[in-house]
Amino acid sequence: MAGNNQNSDNSVKEFIELVKRSRRGKLKVYIGMSAGVGKTYRMLQEAHALLKNGIDIQIGYIETHNRAETHALLDGLPMIARRNTFYKGKELDEMDVQAILNRHPEVVIVDELAHSNIEGSKNSKRWQDVMDILEAGISVITAVNIQHLESLNEEAEDITGIAITERIPDKVLELADEIVNIDLTANELIERLRAGKIYDKSKIERALQNFFRSDKILQLRELALKEVAHHLERKIDIEVPKQIKLRPERFLACISSNHETAKVVIRKTARLASYYRSPWIVLYVQSSGESMERIKLDKQRHLINNFNLATQLGAELMKIKSDQITQTIMQVAEDREITTICIGKPHLSLFQVIWRTTVFNQLLNKIATTETDLVILS
Repeated sequence: MAGNNQNSDNSVKEFIELVKRSRRGKLKVYIGMSAGVGKTYRMLQEAHALLKNGIDIQIGYIETHNRAETHALLDGLPMIARRNTFYKGKELDEMDVQAILNRHPEVVIVDELAHSNIEGSKNSKRWQDVMDILEAGISVITAVNIQHLESLNEEAEDITGIAITERIPDKVLELADEIVNIDLTANELIERLRAGKIYDKSKIERALQNFFRSDKILQLRELALKEVAHHLERKIDIEVPKQIKLRPERFLACISSNHETAKVVIRKTARLASYYRSPWIVLYVQSSGESMERIKLDKQRHLINNFNLATQLGAELMKIKSDQITQTIMQVAEDREITTICIGKPHLSLFQVIWRTTVFNQLLNKIATTETDLVILS
């Protein structure tokens, strides 16, 4: 009975978690490679659009950095007053989380996600405030720069040469329902800086010599783009049913010890993979008849040369010992989610192969039951 009670308790806990998740607010994150790309501007534009469409939206915290274009967008947007507090003899403004929870709008705008709260606040970090707001069923639109992501912290510090103390855990982005990358080219960002749209004119030259250098911006831009792409892939994996999912192309080149055919298969599959910008694998299934003790030295040499060719052309190399050739090929195709299997043109006519060669007959029959394509390369 005790075991049944425990199972029942676990079931109840799981159900409570499910209910909580369904009640939780939605999280949208604007991400950028650096200050000045336009994250706050875009959030305020979205706030106006939501307000126009009858959504109960409030500004919980915004930081315009006195940028004229951004500051102008505050006009007409409802705002929850900040909490005034004294810290070390200074009067400071902080986001008033309790006021947001009491007012309970549908959506709240919260800027500067990586911000550290002053001592004495309920939470030490703003991202924790955002979690509390989401738990209360309020949706949040927020913004952060890529260098504040915990897992990228060291990489970002190496790029920028600046110690980054304010960080958010990766789980915050994993919880996001939507991530939007605000992307600019390095030249566009530097032009914005020169035009005084990011910092005061007194800071421009110093910024150009330090953080706002083209090489640094390009590297940070790559980090931001990769992170957003990674989030999208994760979202597709979780949310799109496997049967309707658009699978990325993945090629499997199957070779034997016949070096001429193998070379053609490797080169042509490399071209196909390059065209589709897809990963590809070269598979050699070594039967007991082709063990290194039995295979001739010149065949061994050609085989090794073809392995080297495959690696040079960017393939992942797989060598598997098995006499179950068809089953091995199909198992690799299934495990690695292969979309296209590439094989060499047989020496016999294809018609004869289908009727006379067990391996090809089995392969064709097996592939017919899957969504994998078979390409026979001449």
